[in-house]
Amino acid sequence: MRISARTFSLAGTAAAALAVTALAATPAVAATTLTSGHVDVVDSEWDGSALHLHVHDEETDTEYEPSDVVLSVPAAAKVANPGYGFLGSGSEVWLLPEDQATANARGVLFAGFSTEALTTGVFAGDSVSYSLVGATRDGADTEDFSVYVGSGTRWYDSNTATTSYKSKVFPVGAHNHANWAFEESGTYKLTFRVSGTVAGATKTATETYTVVVSS
Repeated sequence: MRISARTFSLAGTAAAALAVTALAATPAVAATTLTSGHVDVVDSEWDGSALHLHVHDEETDTEYEPSDVVLSVPAAAKVANPGYGFLGSGSEVWLLPEDQATANARGVLFAGFSTEALTTGVFAGDSVSYSLVGATRDGADTEDFSVYVGSGTRWYDSNTATTSYKSKVFPVGAHNHANWAFEESGTYKLTFRVSGTVAGATKTATETYTVVVSS
């Protein structure tokens, strides 16, 4: 069972008025910080008319709006640069590994992509695409983020000099993990879009994820 972290609506005029008063008197709730464990960062759902993206914490079976979550990448995520050209020339990179045992041993996030909540027979080709449509570090466009599997097979690369490695098709009902690599410390804003075709019409949803990489 998935437990939603979204705010429930209060029914009735009186209840709504009380809710508005309470909200006005209550400070904004700080974002939830996720630091370790199995988290499907880019996870999509279809409500019958629209696509949605959220973060699914597999450890607690909780869904979060991406804007309500900070993904933490600690210094413990630093590893020797494996030498793939797209990872730059630095001696180290911060890596969220595709292997769960390694992630758990380092105490870092086991970050994934999921379409498990999407069922067959809805989207053309029984698939959707996840696209990286923007990436910044400390407010500026960055080339320092990439996602890859195995021995350097890229899925995504924030390098703006190329249009490659910006989109990947996933079958519905799937669950995938990869290496999430960051070449510098800082606050990253990663914008992903899910898109699929339903009855000849393109459906999309776009969300921005915050990742804090610590030196």
